[in-house]
Amino acid sequence: MKDECGVFGIFNPQVDVAQYTYWGLFSLQHRGQQSAGICTADGKKMRSKKGKGLVLKVFGKGFDDLQGHLALGHVLYSNAGLDQEINIQPLRVFYDDGDLALACNGTINNAGALRHDLQKRGVIFNTTVDSEVVLQLIACSKKPTFEERVADALMQLKGAFALVLMTDKKLIAVRDRYGFRPLCLGKMEGGWCVASESCSFDLVGAELVRDIKPGEMLVIDNGEKEPVSKMWCSQMPDNCAHCVFEYVYIARNDSRIDKQDVYAARVNLGRQLAKETKGKFKADVVISVPDSGTPAAQGFAMESGLPFMEGLTKNRYVGRTFIQPTQVQRLNSVRLKLNPVRCVVKGKSLVVVDDSIVRGTTSAKLIKLLKGAGAKEVHMVITSPPVVDCCYYGVDTRDKATLISTRCSKDEICKEIGADTLNYISLEGMKEACTAVVPNDLCCACFNSQYPDGSDKVAAKDPVPVWLED
Repeated sequence: MKDECGVFGIFNPQVDVAQYTYWGLFSLQHRGQQSAGICTADGKKMRSKKGKGLVLKVFGKGFDDLQGHLALGHVLYSNAGLDQEINIQPLRVFYDDGDLALACNGTINNAGALRHDLQKRGVIFNTTVDSEVVLQLIACSKKPTFEERVADALMQLKGAFALVLMTDKKLIAVRDRYGFRPLCLGKMEGGWCVASESCSFDLVGAELVRDIKPGEMLVIDNGEKEPVSKMWCSQMPDNCAHCVFEYVYIARNDSRIDKQDVYAARVNLGRQLAKETKGKFKADVVISVPDSGTPAAQGFAMESGLPFMEGLTKNRYVGRTFIQPTQVQRLNSVRLKLNPVRCVVKGKSLVVVDDSIVRGTTSAKLIKLLKGAGAKEVHMVITSPPVVDCCYYGVDTRDKATLISTRCSKDEICKEIGADTLNYISLEGMKEACTAVVPNDLCCACFNSQYPDGSDKVAAKDPVPVWLED
């Protein structure tokens, strides 16, 4: 699966864990809008409920039947054709030691080869998602303890993963050795929780404790005692590889990931863009493409001395355009999602700050809308470099042919989207904007084709199997 998802886990005997997981998933809705699921356990039995659609739709009739003191939740974004009911997470299996459930954010690049090997050994799969491979590897492991079985399975994986496992009595949270995908730990009264982003903790009344470290396994089996921390990975790489796109676009503005405040990073991106584009055009006002572009636009305005105004109004009942699974859906979402404020844009030369140009669809439509509303000029400034290569770590850019920067120069893109000028931030400037993260600890593979773990070569050897194709 080529996905961007959100995971949430909780261990707390003092609260309604299903309700809290619902709130946690609600705050992670931006990470996945195709399906949602919750699985609970009470020490003896697991129960689950999941379905297609937003969290509110799936759990609109409540979750009174989801009792327990620990729970696991997942929101999914998937490519078209892979959001079948059987693939909705959390995945749940029965193995020799009882119930086991899993929720995963990321991509396992050697899943095809692992699945083929397991099938030759007689293992039967129930879904077409790569995450099920992890469950089967755990079930097949001969190691003596559950934690050792998990570590044994993880050592066989190549790719990016932040996942939470749940047995009848404990939660286990793990992160891949590079830390591609985010995962953090929170403390609440009477228990603990883990989530893809810290914004979930505010909603459930938890305090951010820290990020789960790359290569770390956290075991939570008591609401009061500290989680047990151990490194599942014995050989760590020299550098981490945190996804820089989390700070540019994916994460919510109010989250903190690997000690970096997302909002601050985006303001810095705007400031840096203003410095790098100084003197390249003349403009009257700065506007943003909301929401991820708004802090950057504010930073651009502060650095350039131009006024920042709301030139585009967002319909907040329409989901993200980038993570819609088909081109037709993306086009329809753009038309519904944003509308120009005519009194702001008419007769003005605009600086339009956006986070990225991936396929070019959104930018072209926005510029047409703005000029149709009377904008004199539109100068697009982008807070990330051109996306020139595939992501094999969980972001839906695996089809290189769809990336506009792979087939067009900057000038050609500018002409194709209808902008008067187009400027991208430099790779170095983007890294510097994330002031709390060491520059070499950022994964920028989609911008520079440098894959920290060689996943481009792994994916070439392990192409998407026929049964996973749309």
